[in-house]
Amino acid sequence: MNWNIVTKDFKRYLQLERGLAANSIDAYLHDVAKLQVYCEDHQLDFQRLAITDVQDFLIWVNTFGISPYTQSRLISGLKAFFSYLQLEDITTVNPAELIESPRLSRKIPSVLNIEEIDKLIGALDLSSPEGVRNKAILELLYGCGLRVSELVNLKKSNLFLDVEFIKVEGKGSKERLIPIGQQAIKFLKIYLDEIRIHQPVKAGFEDIVFLNKRGKSLSRVMIFIIIKDLATKIGLTKKISPHTFRHSFASHLVEGGADLRAVQDMLGHESITTTEIYTHVDKAYLHTVITQFHPRS
Repeated sequence: MNWNIVTKDFKRYLQLERGLAANSIDAYLHDVAKLQVYCEDHQLDFQRLAITDVQDFLIWVNTFGISPYTQSRLISGLKAFFSYLQLEDITTVNPAELIESPRLSRKIPSVLNIEEIDKLIGALDLSSPEGVRNKAILELLYGCGLRVSELVNLKKSNLFLDVEFIKVEGKGSKERLIPIGQQAIKFLKIYLDEIRIHQPVKAGFEDIVFLNKRGKSLSRVMIFIIIKDLATKIGLTKKISPHTFRHSFASHLVEGGADLRAVQDMLGHESITTTEIYTHVDKAYLHTVITQFHPRS
């Protein structure tokens, strides 16, 4: 079996059986392509690789100066690839199975405090249609902890505002319900009833909530630009992005005493360990309080 055939079949397996998102599939295929280059250069048969061959491959890849995060993702991709080969009886062993990923240090994410969020939202020009739309966007980002991809793909048919819930499609096309607060509902309704209803809509975008001037869905880049421009307008020196609102949403909930499992569900995290980073944000906040206000600090 040659590389082209097995790569196409592996892609189909990731799409249909694993149900992975397009970005994840591309990353896995990119990892397999690296392995292909290595095997062809060293005249190795991928069906007969041993753990030492995979280790040598990782050493070779590291000569290009990849980060620990990239190396960890690469190992994950190799394990998935060889697991697939085993599943299809193309190989009998998984030579990557016992290889450990490097330990990754979790960075405490940057968050905004309430005053900074209020300043950003307060800097919007609500006299323009775009300003009203952007107000609803920021209220949703902060009020529901959405990823930017979830925001731009949000559908009108997935808004259940009468029961204060919205449905979003997250990573791996997994759907989840998220409660939405009164503030976000208020400005979302204003946008839908007073702005969007008067917009011409391109075919295929009728169900998309947030539209640009051309009647199509907003791009991820546009959301970044909106937030960067607001930060510049109020003189905010923190490096922020749409994801900063998601981090702020989660950390403010944890600081307020919210159950970590509930926060995990709302964020759509597969593992509770991913959500636990926000307990560290809370500890960092407590440490700041001590150093600022305790007389012996």
